[in-house]
Amino acid sequence: GCSEQHQQKHSAAAAMTPLNDYGDYSDAARQLWKGSLDPGTSCLHIVTFLSVQRLMLISMQDPSGASRTLSRTEFIDLARSSVGRGSKEEYGLLFDSVVEEGRVDWGGLCSFLLLELSDKMKHSRSRSVPCWKPPRTLTCPHRDQVQKVLYLQSSGQYLTLSKGGTVGLRDGEDMSLTHTHRLQNSTVAPKDLWATDVVLLHNVHKVAVSFTSKEVCFYDILSKQDFSCKYKLQGLKFTPWCLDYWVDRSHPDQAVLTIGDIGGQVSALHFTSVEISLFERLGPRTDSDSADIVLWDELVKGKHRSCYTVTHQAHAPAWVRKAPGPQSSMVIGWRETDGRSLRVTSFLTKRGVWDMDHHHGLNLIATAGVDHQVLLWNPSVTSEPVCALGGHASPVLAVRFMQTKQQLLSYSKDKVLCLWDVSSQQCVHRLAGVFPRTQEDTHTLLFLHEERHLLLLSFNSLLLLLETVKEEKRTSSHEQPVTCVLYNSLFRQVVSSDSASSVICWQADTGQKVKQFHRCHGNAEISTMALDGTQTRLFTAGTDGEVKVWDFNGRCLHRMNAGLGRAVEITQVLLLKRSILVMGWERMLTVFRLHSFSQSLVEPSEWKGGVQHRSDLLCAAFQPPQTLVTGSYDGEIIVWNNGTEKALRRLQPRAEQEDDRTQQGLTNHFHRPFASIATTRLFFIPGRTSAATGGADLVSCGGSGVVRLWNTFRSRPVGQFAAHNRDLGSIVMTVSPCGKYLVTADREGTLKTWDIQVDGTSKEPPDLLCHSRPHLDRVTHLETCVHGNGLLLLSASSDCSVALGYLPGDTIGLFGQVHKHTHTHTRTVNLVTFFYSNISL
Repeated sequence: GCSEQHQQKHSAAAAMTPLNDYGDYSDAARQLWKGSLDPGTSCLHIVTFLSVQRLMLISMQDPSGASRTLSRTEFIDLARSSVGRGSKEEYGLLFDSVVEEGRVDWGGLCSFLLLELSDKMKHSRSRSVPCWKPPRTLTCPHRDQVQKVLYLQSSGQYLTLSKGGTVGLRDGEDMSLTHTHRLQNSTVAPKDLWATDVVLLHNVHKVAVSFTSKEVCFYDILSKQDFSCKYKLQGLKFTPWCLDYWVDRSHPDQAVLTIGDIGGQVSALHFTSVEISLFERLGPRTDSDSADIVLWDELVKGKHRSCYTVTHQAHAPAWVRKAPGPQSSMVIGWRETDGRSLRVTSFLTKRGVWDMDHHHGLNLIATAGVDHQVLLWNPSVTSEPVCALGGHASPVLAVRFMQTKQQLLSYSKDKVLCLWDVSSQQCVHRLAGVFPRTQEDTHTLLFLHEERHLLLLSFNSLLLLLETVKEEKRTSSHEQPVTCVLYNSLFRQVVSSDSASSVICWQADTGQKVKQFHRCHGNAEISTMALDGTQTRLFTAGTDGEVKVWDFNGRCLHRMNAGLGRAVEITQVLLLKRSILVMGWERMLTVFRLHSFSQSLVEPSEWKGGVQHRSDLLCAAFQPPQTLVTGSYDGEIIVWNNGTEKALRRLQPRAEQEDDRTQQGLTNHFHRPFASIATTRLFFIPGRTSAATGGADLVSCGGSGVVRLWNTFRSRPVGQFAAHNRDLGSIVMTVSPCGKYLVTADREGTLKTWDIQVDGTSKEPPDLLCHSRPHLDRVTHLETCVHGNGLLLLSASSDCSVALGYLPGDTIGLFGQVHKHTHTHTRTVNLVTFFYSNISL
């Protein structure tokens, strides 16, 4: 009777592992039994230790010693009598979680308990998820692209260098611009000056800057004169394109400056007495900048006793800087014991790499692939990478390890920032929709300052600052960011999905996990879900371009080919009486007729109304008998007759400057990018008849934190208000079944409940009834439901949690939390049982 999924994962391990060797599982069970762990009231926790010690020995063997199966009633009675605590309902829930029907045996129970306890122990470690403050654009002194960002530890300032040689210094606390300076180089005319890279020589208080004039200049950052040039290394064969610097901590007078050039050559300058002088002065040779001239040929010939060079040309003829060619994508030059020669090893990728970084503690190298993958390499193994981190949909431009954690940041060309957990090889956080629109060939840099929890991105000359708020650790509902949450009124369960393609069903009364379906769309993220009218079928939409239909035993009944074989971003699935509408990636609705569901693979039908939107269609709402509305990325809303599938009217966001000035900093939408006016959510307000009252019957939201109210019959806006700060970008919302409450949420995890019961045309925002912050990161989905006699609010978030709250009112708790049972609780409402009784966020 054990579920096939659990048996496949753990039956082999359970059969081969002696009971005393379960390690963490049995240790945790003993601590639980002794009371050193909070026992809560979860029957899974209560039974874990006992099932190992008593149920196996006493209950689940027949007289001959063979394993026997138990019915539901037998299991409940046996568990209660053996444990001496817990209710029949709890053990019934445990039985239902283990089996789909019939009976349970020892193997099924053991594998389920191992899986569940393992999940609980992982959750109990309370991994932290970054919560980003709103991005901030910094004042930039550069007219051309930023080549590098450095942190000057000696002064606590940040330095930026542009292609034109302009240096900007920023305050280390508030990132304000404190000083600008144009680097002097008399070798070329100012208009021809082109800096390619800069690196900090922190132990000698200098910066080295490479120029297209085939020279590297060394500037003093502590001199009274701004950035005075001390040395000029001239006569390089090719233009130097990238630099790096390393100091031997055990011998601080020894350091290495590495130069990569456009001829495919990598040159390492080994300094042997860097604290005394970088180069020897061979003669009175200076230029008009009063800098000592050092010739490359002299270094190669060994005329400087304080410095010698070693080189390799493994990249030739490609430029040395994250070369996009497939040959010699990454090369390591190993210095031989004599110190004067290099042994070269090459690491090949399919299409080359744009960036790389090294984790000193793990001794791993990460490469940013043109083929959309982040690869992790062991420097000593060239045949294949340790693993591939797949999740980006476009070339990866930059990677940075977080050296104090086993985590990695990656940024891709489609403006998605991912945070990876290296140990599990999974993406634990994904940030998108906050980065500026740029041209195709934009030069992008990623600078990470771990100590300050600061991330600085440059897009040509634009600087964008991302900072995290103080980390808070708590238990998560999912292992990965949650993308959607629904309420199933038939089973009285909450259903949530995540970016790792998992679906979890939760008991609404207790907050306990009932079942979980893994890899519903393989490695593709589940972007949204929907339930049919019978509440027995679950529709999941994946970024693989498919919508799948499931029953609640985890069987996939149909695959809907929405993307026609392409990986597309599905934003909503809307179920109607005779059709299913899917949208998100193009200007037309994709429709599936119910009569087409005779086969496992279902192909879309033609939408009779054709293309009417001028931008991608993102959302829709339906009001009986035949009114359908759709919203698009440019903010336009179209009213359709769903029966004829013909467009009837168009609703446009108004751009009244006077009204915008009064709405907390809103600006004319004609001067804003589409993202700020995009319509991302649409809801008809239950109980409203716009034709009769002239008031609002439709509400929309999207960019800039603005909520708009519409009269669809008269095709006009009724009012709008700023629900959240415009700098927080796009918001999400939902409307209660009674039509009284509107709930909005933003990317900081803040929820607001508004009273929209009054039907009028006032320009004043509705009354704000409740303001809370149950999440640490972006709220991805909201759902209201009637459970028992209560009106409840569900919210899903990128911080991997699903929260439950009263409407209107405070948050009750997070699904997956475990709290002590209080027998003194006297309330008898259906929802609030022991799990939620004392939770206070």
